Order: sequence, then structure tokens, then C-alpha cells
Amino acid sequence: MTAAVERILAARRAGQPFPDLEPEAPPDVAAGYAMQRAVAEAIGAVPPAGFKIGATTESMRAYLGLAHPCAGFCPAEGIQDRVGRFRFADYVRPGVECEIGLRLAHDLSHGEHSRDSVAGAVEQVFAAIEVVDNRYGDFAALGAPSLIADSVFHAGGVIGAPASGWPGLDLPAARGRLLVDGVERAAGLGAELLGHPLDALAWLAGSPLAEVFGGLRAGQVVFLGSVTPPIWLDGPGEVVVAFDLLGEVSARFV
Repeated sequence: MTAAVERILAARRAGQPFPDLEPEAPPDVAAGYAMQRAVAEAIGAVPPAGFKIGATTESMRAYLGLAHPCAGFCPAEGIQDRVGRFRFADYVRPGVECEIGLRLAHDLSHGEHSRDSVAGAVEQVFAAIEVVDNRYGDFAALGAPSLIADSVFHAGGVIGAPASGWPGLDLPAARGRLLVDGVERAAGLGAELLGHPLDALAWLAGSPLAEVFGGLRAGQVVFLGSVTPPIWLDGPGEVVVAFDLLGEVSARFV
């Protein structure tokens, strides 16, 4: 394990901000994904339980100062089912995202894929909450390689019940709402995710992340991206993500 990986993991365990990795900070995106793989190996998360895609919307890329989507691995212990429970104090600056998620029925090898070529690999689709943590302060100044090394804000998630009607659901038309303590804070459509949520999955299957993890595997969960900007939480409370076509999912921060 490199010193940089040790510092990343030590900061996470202590609930502290992302550490200064110099002089071992990844110099480019490829090195960022390689370091992320090393982090996953260090905690015994290879193969991961799933993956998250970040910056799949134009607004999120602008918000994060990124020119392209990026992705991170999700360890099994961070994924909860239907109703999530998290300790607010465990995070530096916790937030939540309004996500479309899916579970794979078949492996997808790393390489060029299309919306049509990945559709048959999807077993389930569902509403999801990704828990994110701004461990970085000025994340735009930090840069994409280090964000990627740290799985791009990922801090956990909650997946909902499988939606009925899949395949056959009009995922781009799915409208998601994010509520905090009963108040709607944001809303968006599935079309925000690279034009079509399955285009986001196709991107992931051809991404550098899929390359370093040896492709995507049956049973893995994929958080396809948030249809809204992240909502940063000011304190404990109840979060609900509700999609008209996919159902809803909730998380409580205590």
C-alpha cells in the first residue's frame, strides 16, 4: 500500500478532510483510477459491490469543474436497502443526490458499448440516494485525478425496490424529486444523464474505471448519476428521493 492510499484511508476512518497527497498526488486521470483501484484493494473491495457515476449532467460538470464524467467504486458496506440510516457526524460535509440506479444481470466487458448493447444486461432499475461527502474544500482546485482517486465524493447510498415495468420504462422521462424533511429541494429528469440513463451505463462500461476493475459484473449496483445538483445537509433529518416511474427511497441522518 502506498503512503498516499494510507493517507486517504486514514482520513476516511477519522472523518477528516481529504489529505494533501503531494508529492504522490495522481498526475492525470489514468493515475487517479489506478490509485482508486489500490484503495479498493486495500479495503478488500475487489470486485466492488457497485459503482457510481459522477458529473453525468452538464450542470454537474460545470459545478465540479470537470470536462467529462468520472466514476468511483462502491464498497458493499456502504450500500443500504430501501431505508438508509447514517450518522451525520461521520462525514465532513454530507450531501445527498437524486439518482437512478440499476442492478446488472450480466457481465459487461470493458470496451465500446452503446445504449442498445448494455440494455440487455440490466436486471433491475430503481430510485436511489447517493450519499456524498465534500471532503475536499475547494474541489475544483483539487482537480479531477485526486477526486477520482477518492471515488468522486462517494460516501454511501440507498437503493430502492425494483421498479415494475422494466424493461419498457421510459427512463429519460422519469422525473425525480429530492425532499429534505418533507420540503422539495430539487427535481430533474432522467434525460439529464448524458441524454439517456443507459448512455451513462454505456459510458461506464467503456471508461477507465471499468478498465482498471476488469469490466462490470453481474449483481453489481450502478448509481447512474444525479438528476439534480447535490443537496448539502445542515444537520440530521429525513431525505426522500421519489421518481414517478421508479418509486421512492429514503434515508435518515441522525
